[in-house]
Amino acid sequence: MKPISGLIVRGLDFASFVYSRKTGGTWRISGSTSVFYCSFVGFVAQNLDELFDVVDDQDRVTGQAARRDVHARGWRHRAVHLLVVNAAGQVFLQKRSMTKDLFPGIWDSSAAGHVGAGEDYDGTALRELEEELGLKLPQERGVASLRPQIQPLFKIEARPETGQEFVWVYRVESEGPFVLQVDEIETGDWFTCEEIERWIQERPQELAPAFLYLWPKARGLL
Repeated sequence: MKPISGLIVRGLDFASFVYSRKTGGTWRISGSTSVFYCSFVGFVAQNLDELFDVVDDQDRVTGQAARRDVHARGWRHRAVHLLVVNAAGQVFLQKRSMTKDLFPGIWDSSAAGHVGAGEDYDGTALRELEEELGLKLPQERGVASLRPQIQPLFKIEARPETGQEFVWVYRVESEGPFVLQVDEIETGDWFTCEEIERWIQERPQELAPAFLYLWPKARGLL
């Protein structure tokens, strides 16, 4: 079972709930005094008015625009991808929520997200870890002070495979468990590198294009 946060059930807000594939798609809700099963009601809609920095081909900020316009017009912008690795060498992957405006229901990096207007890559990486996985790392001194738990691996230039995003890819060490953000992530699991390789070869359509592009370079650095 994997803990997830943010569910609204029958008009009530719960701090956390746990999804189990063994329950046949039902949701196990853990309240303060009781545990019961119920059907899933719905997700929070994606904020299409969220502001991103728009950048040029050298990753220099040229303006700001809403998510809906950046994606619809194919403007260059920024994002981060984080690959969480445990002591056994497994990589945690997430299945994107069906409410995502791009690639809903597709498997992707452990955590990923856009750099918001006025943000930088490192700050976004730490924010996404906390928001999507519930993994909170001290941010006062930045990513450089948190090595080897988190470290930047490489940067990808804006290109069609990333949806015109400049992407910094990070490696993160963690054993979990994670508190998954329900409006971003449907579920997640640990996979060996060999399992991911077979997955890419046999069913690439189940994986996000940006992940397919970054994985060959990232694997040898994990």
